[in-house]
Amino acid sequence: MQRDVAVVGAGYVGLPLAVRLAEAGRTVVCLDPDEGKMARLNAGDSYIEDVSSPDLARLVGDGVLAGTTDETELRDADAILICVPTPLAEHREPDLGAVRAATAAVARNLRKGHVVVLESTTYPGTTREVLQPMLEEGGLVAGTDFHLAMSPERIDPGRTDFTVRTTPKVMGGITPACAERAAAVYAGAVDDVVRVSSPEAAELAKLLENIFRTVNIALVNELAMLCDHLGLDVWEVIDAAATKPFGFMRFEPGPGLGGHCLPIDPFYLTWKAREHGVSTEFIELAGKVNEHMPHYCVDRVARLLNDEAKAVKGSRVLVLGVAYKNDIGDMRESPALPVIEQLRERGADVAYHDAHAPEVPELDLASVELTPAEVERADLVLIATSHGDVDYAMVVDRACVVLDLRNALGKRGLGGPNVQRL
Repeated sequence: MQRDVAVVGAGYVGLPLAVRLAEAGRTVVCLDPDEGKMARLNAGDSYIEDVSSPDLARLVGDGVLAGTTDETELRDADAILICVPTPLAEHREPDLGAVRAATAAVARNLRKGHVVVLESTTYPGTTREVLQPMLEEGGLVAGTDFHLAMSPERIDPGRTDFTVRTTPKVMGGITPACAERAAAVYAGAVDDVVRVSSPEAAELAKLLENIFRTVNIALVNELAMLCDHLGLDVWEVIDAAATKPFGFMRFEPGPGLGGHCLPIDPFYLTWKAREHGVSTEFIELAGKVNEHMPHYCVDRVARLLNDEAKAVKGSRVLVLGVAYKNDIGDMRESPALPVIEQLRERGADVAYHDAHAPEVPELDLASVELTPAEVERADLVLIATSHGDVDYAMVVDRACVVLDLRNALGKRGLGGPNVQRL
């Protein structure tokens, strides 16, 4: 069946993009090896929080969106967008396994006139050095027989103020014509396409965006640890600094970095930098600070329990929130998980509540109901993620000790002698 667009990878990035393109009038097919997900997609049952099932069902019912596990359907699409994960390998180097597998599938089904766009976050040079040679193995030439470009995804799960449509798309092509043809794929689906001179510029722009956040979060995390020693409230300091109308941008501390970008993207750039013999000490130091935060937070728990004449071993700790950010269920790289693991290693009896993430299979834990009795049972309540559906007033009222790592209570005007903040 002829389609306008094929989206390879129907996860947190691919499915919302496919939906937006279909809403803009494109006919779209999603290719994903997960048969269960594709069955749910074709039944109009969304498995991604940012996509509602009614919206998905309407698009599927209208015949403008479908899912498949058959890679040959790529042949009949005019454009192919690669939206697969780019995690880290065992030794913290880039793992392009999914990108290579997706590119190989595209190469097997590539034809003249195809437009191929990489959306996966990766190091500068991936599009030209990895995708282009693989796609040209069959004899077709990028920029002549088919068009190849890079346009990094900017999905922020759970965000509603900036969407796939309203967030500008950065676009860099192997040739100017490649960029032009690729930009046309998104026309009408996104409000603004920002063209850059090359795929490498687009790849690095995405890394810069996230490394900028990583470095600044590391700065305030380090400041939070210093404030602890100085007897100062880091949140008060940040609030005061944020009153300056220029020259300051607010970032907030927390238990560490989570999600599919911030904990991973810096390693892609530092790996590439080492290939060129360039040191990225500033970026690497920020990574070390952020990676240390779960350890620091567990030490804070130990100190607070000690103040109550209790040891970590045998104490009941109730963790509120295990998702990596508020009001979603995504647990990828969530700092709450190493916090729980380290508390358990010290002998704590850990329970958690998170209505967005009912189970944590890797820790063999299930969310408990947040009742007054459950709060009173805990020797310490640890707020690791500031979900909006939590009765924080009840928590403050019933808890023995609360350690708020996200300033969830302060933002709601809640506090008391039993409350401590990061």
